[in-house]
Amino acid sequence: MSQLKGKKVLITGGASGIGRLMGKLVLQKGAELIIWDINPTSISETLAELQILGKVYTYQLDVSDINQIKQTAAKVKMDCGRVDILINNAGIVVGKYFDEHTTEEIKRTMEINASAPMYISSEFLPDMIAGKSGHICNIASSAGFISNPRMSVYAASKWAVIGWSDSVRLEMKFRKTGVSISTVTPYYINTGMFDGVKSLIPLLNPEKVARQIIRGIEKNRKIISMPFSMHFIRACQGLLSINLFDWVAGNVLQIYKTMDHFTGRKK
Repeated sequence: MSQLKGKKVLITGGASGIGRLMGKLVLQKGAELIIWDINPTSISETLAELQILGKVYTYQLDVSDINQIKQTAAKVKMDCGRVDILINNAGIVVGKYFDEHTTEEIKRTMEINASAPMYISSEFLPDMIAGKSGHICNIASSAGFISNPRMSVYAASKWAVIGWSDSVRLEMKFRKTGVSISTVTPYYINTGMFDGVKSLIPLLNPEKVARQIIRGIEKNRKIISMPFSMHFIRACQGLLSINLFDWVAGNVLQIYKTMDHFTGRKK
């Protein structure tokens, strides 16, 4: 069981969506909050809302830029000391067929969703190992388990996160470092990021998702998957042939049609 009281918690993409909601929860539990975000307006609004709950540090940066990551990590260590809990939450999605993607869209999606969590973790993990305690929580997606049209690059980035995150979990376990790793694999979350998605499986409530993630960190859960029906879908993947699973996912559950009317968050 990980106690949050008195801990320093860094959340990337922490000025909006479930990042902001998780920040509010950790402050209510007595933690100090460190927010990384690219949007200065969202940072100012979030700081005004949350600073009445506890100590909040904010940093503006683009996590697709390794130099900004290194420079900001150094500032955090100087300002705040050792980070106890890191939540890699920042992410983007471009809902297009693969051949419609520009090379810049592919590059940026992979940099933010897949590479940034690794770069950021590499800045803070050594101190956690040295202190024999710490927790890194990586927000992936159910798209990291299930292929989906118009999500090929996003799915690739999240498959990468799941494979990397759970491999690091095993490394920490086998080396007895005292550092815990959690991987989060939610279905679509109703934050605006997936506006236009049509799904038979209801979109997830952001507040509930935030609570489940923080509870999962507290309980040192290895995989935090939601909703529960995702376990059934995963079981079907293992039991059914590819063609039969495609039929179930595409025609019965209609997962393969969910992105047909995707618009995404309005700028």
